[in-house]
Amino acid sequence: MNLDVVIKRFDQPDEVREFDKGRFELVSLGGMTIGRATYQPGWRWSADVGAAMGANSCHVEHVGMVVSGCATAAMDDGTVIEMRAGDVFYVPPGHDSWVVGDEPYVSLHFLGAEDYADKP
Repeated sequence: MNLDVVIKRFDQPDEVREFDKGRFELVSLGGMTIGRATYQPGWRWSADVGAAMGANSCHVEHVGMVVSGCATAAMDDGTVIEMRAGDVFYVPPGHDSWVVGDEPYVSLHFLGAEDYADKP
């Protein structure tokens, strides 16, 4: 069996999903899809992603890490958390999210990237 080393970079992603005030870049390797989310100040999932999909909350399960900035995840049950640079997170389906402050929010997504902001 021949296993080749694969190196990819987000500055040349396999796919880019763009929406108001943000973008989601995807790279696939080793049977996995990894995403990089970049959201500008004022971005909100329900307004900038969900509205185009006819959804009020995100139904994707996320495991990731915040690279920079700060965002809030507000669960449908009322639980609200803030995610900041260096945090590793798990956010279950059923949430809204928005950028906090005036710095762009950047995070890497190791679970849920394939289905995120993918128009039906």
